[in-house]
Amino acid sequence: MHELLGNPATDPTPIYRYRDGLYAADLLTAALVHLDFFTWLGKHPSSFDAICSGLELRRRPADVMLTLFSAMGYIENCGGAFHLSEMAREHLVKDSPWFIGPYYASLKDRPVCKDMVSALKTDRVASWGSFKDEQAWAKAMEDDTFANNFTAAMDCRGVFLSGAAARAVDLTGKRALLDIGGGSGVYACSFAAHFPQLRATVFEKPPVDAVARRAIAKRGMTERVGVTSGNMFSDRLPSGFDVHLISNVLHDWDESQVRQILRASAGALESGGMLIVHDAFINEEKNGPLPVAAYSAMLMHSTEGKCYSIGEIRGCLDELGMTDFNYQPTAADRGIVTARKP
Repeated sequence: MHELLGNPATDPTPIYRYRDGLYAADLLTAALVHLDFFTWLGKHPSSFDAICSGLELRRRPADVMLTLFSAMGYIENCGGAFHLSEMAREHLVKDSPWFIGPYYASLKDRPVCKDMVSALKTDRVASWGSFKDEQAWAKAMEDDTFANNFTAAMDCRGVFLSGAAARAVDLTGKRALLDIGGGSGVYACSFAAHFPQLRATVFEKPPVDAVARRAIAKRGMTERVGVTSGNMFSDRLPSGFDVHLISNVLHDWDESQVRQILRASAGALESGGMLIVHDAFINEEKNGPLPVAAYSAMLMHSTEGKCYSIGEIRGCLDELGMTDFNYQPTAADRGIVTARKP
């Protein structure tokens, strides 16, 4: 339990960024070499819809790409039309004497780079890590071995992130937290550790539910944190909770599924209850932060989702009648959105 209540002596954020940003260079390479995107945009400053139409791109990956390039400082959104920055015009356009395209072209056949071209054109999710014998992430999570390994990876990340998330909210007076899609239960355990009056329940589908039970027992938290088995897309969320936590979940799913998850939460949460969404968020302007935009490239490649902007999440919660919307950064480029059910 000590690791959930304490802080490391050093800040591991740079280490997180190396891993989370691995695929951003492949997306840049795909756009620069395979699409010649910057030369095209230099000749045709365009709206988002016109870019999708002109280059035959699908909307979700195109949104991730434009957000990344905006965060990198290569394009700017001026009144709804995207234009090249001076840096892009000098170094990323084919007829410039300082064109750097051939330097990137030697890497154009990397598996992830080729997956990025496919994703931009088809919006199909690639196999995890671009391994030929691996399935797409959502399907792979039904396999016991993959689910154990992936959940372990998210658990070790959560040891650091969960404490920062718990310290960013005041749950005084709250009694029961439902951790929706809670993985190993590290976040549920951390919130319970920080708020002694709180009991918590992880809502997870098999085989991750069994992983969660073992991890919670290993932390000695079985008396405070339980597990309920269920599918957040097909099963009703359990009632009787005045806090819902959705941590590092929404970024794995497309917009329609995000709305479905939030709608289910709003329906099951007790009146006056608090919703906490913990994730990596793009800013309101959709031009950063760069580490989050880079992470979104990885998510676009391997999942059905992306990093959503604060404005996109606010819009979903406004439609559901949630109030008291607030955003607060936490740690390692993550943050929490909170809202209340009237």
